[in-house]
Amino acid sequence: MQRWRGLEAIPTGWGRCVSTIGVFDGVHRGHQQIIARACEMAAELSLPTVLLTFTPHPSEVVRPGTHPPLLTTNTRKAELAAELGVDVVVFIPFTPEFSRLSAEAFVHQALVADLHSAAVVVGENFRFGHRASGDIAALHELGQRWGFAAEGVPLLTEGERPISSTYIRSCVDAGDLTAAAVALGRPHRLDGVVVRGAQRGRDLGYPTANVRAEQFAAVPADGIYAGHVVRIDEWGNTRSDIEPQVAAISVGTNPTFDGRHRSVEAYLLDFEGDLYGQNLGIEFVERLRGMDKFESIDELVVQMAKDVEQTRALLG
Repeated sequence: MQRWRGLEAIPTGWGRCVSTIGVFDGVHRGHQQIIARACEMAAELSLPTVLLTFTPHPSEVVRPGTHPPLLTTNTRKAELAAELGVDVVVFIPFTPEFSRLSAEAFVHQALVADLHSAAVVVGENFRFGHRASGDIAALHELGQRWGFAAEGVPLLTEGERPISSTYIRSCVDAGDLTAAAVALGRPHRLDGVVVRGAQRGRDLGYPTANVRAEQFAAVPADGIYAGHVVRIDEWGNTRSDIEPQVAAISVGTNPTFDGRHRSVEAYLLDFEGDLYGQNLGIEFVERLRGMDKFESIDELVVQMAKDVEQTRALLG
């Protein structure tokens, strides 16, 4: 799969395609339904599928200081899109100038002049252009004018609740990683680099990988979790040559030691080695308990042993 930074990266001689547009944070089951329809239509027309998304999150440009927690990095988003059959992901820099494009100007520039879209597939609640002035009806009208089909895919719901990135962020923030996984179609993953911490885990017999996530990453509520650790290469792609490893994961300030800084630490079961400087993906499967303060180090160590055994029983 190809990844392009901006529409100017479109190669000379680019033909027609089927496009889908959105932020796609999390690439959750609702997004997957939209992408699947785009890929289906592209296969019928024997054309490539192109996914257009934006960086940074549009909220940060339109309303500075309101950047939401992100469920996926850009690299992970592209990786998930590729797994669904997308041929090209275009990361459009969302600048103040870009945000002021009218709905008509955006469609003409991006979808018609640059990508030569034969069809455009979006969610039925898709909005575009300055002040979100464009909707699916406007996209249909512009498609008729400029020669592309437009299709709005109904929102996917779980019970009466639409599946959305906002809903999943609320689940992650509350520590309900089970509900988040149902909506995502997979466990929530936090990517980051292993940095040196206080090294207390090593002294207690449970050496942990202290993972520093990217800015704005959606970090779960404080607590202890059972999950997996996957390896990521220097470009941010998941490595397929190393199996995921079961891990007991701690999120919080380590109140037993009167900690002040939140950290994400993973104890990889049955692992020996040095992970400093490596990129890891932490997959949160189930919350075991809250982040408690213990009266003594011995009590903490006893509880850590229980957490590890519970993790092993769940995932080992």
